[in-house]
Amino acid sequence: MPKYDAVVVGAGNAGLAAALTLLKKGKKTLLIEQHNIPGGCATSFVRGRFEFDPSLHELCGVGSEEHPGDVRKLFEDFGVKLNWVQVPDCFRIISKYSDGSRMDVTMPSGREAFIDKMENYVPGSKEKMQKLFGLFDEICEATVYTARPDCDQKMVLKLYPDFLRTGAYPTMKVFKAMKLPQKCIDILATYWSYLGVDLEHLSFIHYASMVNSYITNSAYIPAHTSHEISVAMTERIRELGGDIWFNCRAEEFLFNGEKCCGVKTSMGQVDCDLVLANINPDIIYGKMMPKALIPEREKKLSAARNAKFGARMFTCYFGLNRTAEELGIKDYSIFMSGTSDSVKEYASLERVATNNYSIFLCYNVCNPGFSPEGTCVVSLTTMTGAEDWNNLNEEQYFKYKNDFVRRILANLKHKTGIDITPYIEEATVATPLTFARYLGAPEGSVYGYETRDWDSIVPRIMMRDVDYPLHGLYPIGTSGPRGDGYSSAYYCGNMIAGLALKKEAQGGND
Repeated sequence: MPKYDAVVVGAGNAGLAAALTLLKKGKKTLLIEQHNIPGGCATSFVRGRFEFDPSLHELCGVGSEEHPGDVRKLFEDFGVKLNWVQVPDCFRIISKYSDGSRMDVTMPSGREAFIDKMENYVPGSKEKMQKLFGLFDEICEATVYTARPDCDQKMVLKLYPDFLRTGAYPTMKVFKAMKLPQKCIDILATYWSYLGVDLEHLSFIHYASMVNSYITNSAYIPAHTSHEISVAMTERIRELGGDIWFNCRAEEFLFNGEKCCGVKTSMGQVDCDLVLANINPDIIYGKMMPKALIPEREKKLSAARNAKFGARMFTCYFGLNRTAEELGIKDYSIFMSGTSDSVKEYASLERVATNNYSIFLCYNVCNPGFSPEGTCVVSLTTMTGAEDWNNLNEEQYFKYKNDFVRRILANLKHKTGIDITPYIEEATVATPLTFARYLGAPEGSVYGYETRDWDSIVPRIMMRDVDYPLHGLYPIGTSGPRGDGYSSAYYCGNMIAGLALKKEAQGGND
């Protein structure tokens, strides 16, 4: 078999981005994928006459052509062309304010529109919200500056003092320090689930970076499901001279001394100088390499993180034989929760019996041509713990998940008045076990490890040189420094590919 400069294992978002980064740097690259199509979560599936996106709600960081965001810039640098559709609003949230009163709030995209709407819902909040967005700007500018190789710590202190003041604190503590009105906090808390960490433990810098992007530059989706993104990236990989092997499973990482020198696959051994693995580190260390070569620090880090796997998803996909207009669906996304208290809400998700949270999505509101004429496609997503799913036999499993679906549909009808049940033509349900089987994610934890407290995005990025001690082998993906989410995975693949090339040029960890 031919020898490669680099092998990327796993054609998920991070793997695709890593392969393109390596090829742009002139490296002879092979991408292998155990499935017969690319994308991992970023794909699609068909039931009847409907095509479903299994995971993408919306992407931040895209921005418009006139004001491109980091994701759009990254794809342009890769030479990947995509058809983007702008999401009309930020969100609708149906819940309860902290004082127990009913909350039914729709927030628009665009900073000024968002602030003005918040003033309508929470009179007197405008000045505080303007200061919050000013802080968001500083956080985002500082994040870009500190990632530069010529970053000067004295200049960080001079230019971005509030970045340093807030860097070590969770989101709720910063909100309280700014004396934001509680109802503002309740509304702003909506986005916590996109990061899978409650506001008492979610890094403010992580929250600020994501939310500022969503609100200021709007969210976007591809016109033809996330599979469009993955296919466009694979086509570009081939255009740049990269090889892709589908239906090829990585079985073991091979070492020459302490340096990774290849991959044993279901299609034979591949020799290379560098491996980037879009695989959870627990699987890499536990099943795919010699135990004696696992660095002691990685053992301790894995043990510390093991109790903190991120969100396990439960998603219902429905193809409906009525249009969104006929069913009274006007909002692209509706967040429905039992409480605006993110700590209580997150705790309630651990068990199905106490779970009253879901996100309702209708793709046709954003993209009218998403499904056949006279129909629409919707999904309902929630998070759940692992315990309820671990000990079910086959009969119990099907009953348990179907009962949960009925509860979620009843909750949608109760909170919004939207009853989709009589119009379901196609239905599919993915539980944590589905995601675990399909993606190889432990317990179905598609978010990787929780980005919270000591293991948030800021220390992960600052420690990235230390956290990749294996010579020639670099884990990438949602367990990496950028955490969960589509855009984060693209950034991670790009970042770690660059880091790997730099470290290997310096002799790895010799």
